[in-house]
Amino acid sequence: MIRLVYWIIVSLLVTAGIAWLVSLPGTLSLELLGVRMQPRLGVAAFLLIATLALVILLWGLLRRLLGAPYYLARRVRERRKDQGFAALADGFIALQAGDAGRARLLAREARSNLPANAAAQLLEARADLALGDMHAAREHYRALINNRKTALAALSGLYDQARAQGRVDAALTFARKAVEIAPHTPWASHAVFEDLTRRGRWAEALEVITAEPAVTREEKMRKRRRQAVVEAARARLAETSEPLVALEHALTALKLVPDFVPAALIAARIYINRGDSRKAMSLLRRVWRATAHPDIGTLFANAVPGASAVDRLKRIRELVDTPPQNKSGAVVLARAAIDAYDWGLARTALAGEAAANPSQQVCMLMAEIEEGENGDQGKAREWVNRAVRAPRDPVWTADGITAEEWEPLSPVTGRLDAFEWRVPLSAVATRVAEAPPPAPGEAEVTASLPRPEA
Repeated sequence: MIRLVYWIIVSLLVTAGIAWLVSLPGTLSLELLGVRMQPRLGVAAFLLIATLALVILLWGLLRRLLGAPYYLARRVRERRKDQGFAALADGFIALQAGDAGRARLLAREARSNLPANAAAQLLEARADLALGDMHAAREHYRALINNRKTALAALSGLYDQARAQGRVDAALTFARKAVEIAPHTPWASHAVFEDLTRRGRWAEALEVITAEPAVTREEKMRKRRRQAVVEAARARLAETSEPLVALEHALTALKLVPDFVPAALIAARIYINRGDSRKAMSLLRRVWRATAHPDIGTLFANAVPGASAVDRLKRIRELVDTPPQNKSGAVVLARAAIDAYDWGLARTALAGEAAANPSQQVCMLMAEIEEGENGDQGKAREWVNRAVRAPRDPVWTADGITAEEWEPLSPVTGRLDAFEWRVPLSAVATRVAEAPPPAPGEAEVTASLPRPEA
């Protein structure tokens, strides 16, 4: 309705304008080829405007006729372009859905309609890789490497292909090339980092971690943790050959993660070997308050080389409250009391743990107490039998492997910082360094308190 009103108003205005133009007074004299015309001024203006309009109309029609082939070709190109993008989108959906065969057909259709679009070739390469056509996929990826926009994607595909074929060296080569192009590419930097740690090149691995961006609080904490693990690995490697260098790395790790037990143990052992027991005890006391780790307590007891069992017990009583506030404190205190033949204190320390659901270690300590204090072989065997069925104690565990000492890498997967101090869910294999074989009655008791080197 509003449009009709507008149309009527515009029509009236145009009609009024034409009438005004025709009614203009005066005449116009025109002489052309001996013909003389004297139309009224308004009529002449109207004819001029009509002539111009006719010329514009004719030019527009002629232009349309001359440009028809171009417009038709453009329409065909646009239609092929739309079909290509539709095939490309459907191809990625099919590949994600697991239909690699259809994805490859759609990728080829997209490439025929979009010859200059590298995404279509990348889709075909991914589809070839999913179908197991490694040769075709490799050719596509090698062609895409020459394009700066697709170089990283091509290297990623070649890396996946090399890993699938078990060509580890080739996969690392592609990862290194990707790092050269974009240093912070996650998959490439992770692959290069894993290779460096697997080969023990800790200094270069630390450089990789340091170069990683960290924005959020969680990312910064994870970065500091990884740096601390690498520093502890360097300290562990140099502990016997270069103790001062190892001490520096261990202290650096403790600055990054103040309660990192492996670094604290390394630093404390170096202090003890240098005869600086006060620093060792101060360090161990601080880490014990944060973690209550039994290895920390045991090393604290042996912080002074050559000390008697009574002296070790006195030292532990300075560290552990009586009664102990946790299981680790109870075990450490009981162990020191047993070594000092203070059976009453040992029994008191384990009273809370033994009354509930004692672990294997608690059961074995109680067996020692029964045999040492009363000479009761029957009760001692009873505790040993309970140890066989008792819950296991926490140990250093990674990927089903248990170890008496912390290691920076998992021996199964090579993953950094894989070892955790916890109760193992399952033990596929046990790594024990320089451990004597268990007694016949203790064959199934696998968790024992480690004895650190003084």
